[in-house]
Amino acid sequence: MKRLVILGSTGSIGLQALEVVEALPGEFQVVGLASGGAREDLFAAQLERWRPSVAALTLPDAARRAARAVGREVLPGPEGLETAASWPEADLVLNAVVGFAGLSPTLAAIAAGKDVAMANKEALVAAGPLVTASARAKGVTLLPVDSEPSAVYQLMVGRSWSELDRIVLTASGGPFYGRTPADLETVTPEEALHHPTWRMGPKITVDSATLMNKGFEVIEASRLFEVPVERIEVLVHRQSLIHSMVVLTDGVVLAHVGPPDMRYPIQYALTHPRRPPAPWPRLELGTAPALTLARPDPGAFPCLRLAYEAGRAGGSLPAVLSAADEVLVEAFLGGRIGFLDIPRGLERVLSGHRAFEITALEDARRADAEGREAARAFLA
Repeated sequence: MKRLVILGSTGSIGLQALEVVEALPGEFQVVGLASGGAREDLFAAQLERWRPSVAALTLPDAARRAARAVGREVLPGPEGLETAASWPEADLVLNAVVGFAGLSPTLAAIAAGKDVAMANKEALVAAGPLVTASARAKGVTLLPVDSEPSAVYQLMVGRSWSELDRIVLTASGGPFYGRTPADLETVTPEEALHHPTWRMGPKITVDSATLMNKGFEVIEASRLFEVPVERIEVLVHRQSLIHSMVVLTDGVVLAHVGPPDMRYPIQYALTHPRRPPAPWPRLELGTAPALTLARPDPGAFPCLRLAYEAGRAGGSLPAVLSAADEVLVEAFLGGRIGFLDIPRGLERVLSGHRAFEITALEDARRADAEGREAARAFLA
């Protein structure tokens, strides 16, 4: 039985991870739950259901209220997440915290020698070399949870990375595929949140609509697999059945194909290296739609180009890009800016940033703060 800590337990990935745990009795013991605190009633219900030995909420007031509601200790603040991430009983930590807040618990889990299932791509975007170097030093395994990096990871199991020519990440194209830049000037947050395939939180759903999420996955894959961004290609695949591909040095293309259901990659990360039977709906190949692939339109979706530029430059630029994107997406969801103001703001932030190296957590925090400050200056 694998002892599991879930960070971000009340979010989309956290909830689906608990579905996986529920569906595979005897496979897991939930020893820790942590969350941001916005859904404290749900978190309190999770504590009653799973009875973990450690619980944490980032918002101190929410932590106090949840503790009173369930009659047990709930650790407050970012330090509480770090404590849960490094909990001695844990074998595996699933990090599904959204945004830069997921970096410090990732490093805390690694420092404690815990394997980490990474659903928090921002940690790898902001400080990928620091995270991977720390994992190597501690002998820790980093398991990608996002469907595309997970697909690449699974395709390369048992293969030497010297056999890899390039990685092909697939993108659904989001709700605005085929639209022109003129069309995108007037789209609303409600339209952007209507993703055609995946059920996700609002921030990542908007990132999928701008293709910034795919750009972050390019940087994530580059850092996680130590492959230059120039060897990572993005193709739009509207059916969301091919989750990614690898092209080997002899020209053979291997594809990972399956239903568009996040419980599959979550289960793989949680049960790795075993593959127990999955209870989720299977892909019926005989009735599957025709599969198409196309190159994304760089004019309509400039965020993808910006991610490549930041990933190629490295240093503090990816962290600044990620931080600024959080601020600008929040402003878009709040109706303060238009959809295309997101890439306009990101372009302004990146062009004005003086890059520096990320060698420690404090460097990443500095880059994050500078990215947020520059994005707020753009909004002002």
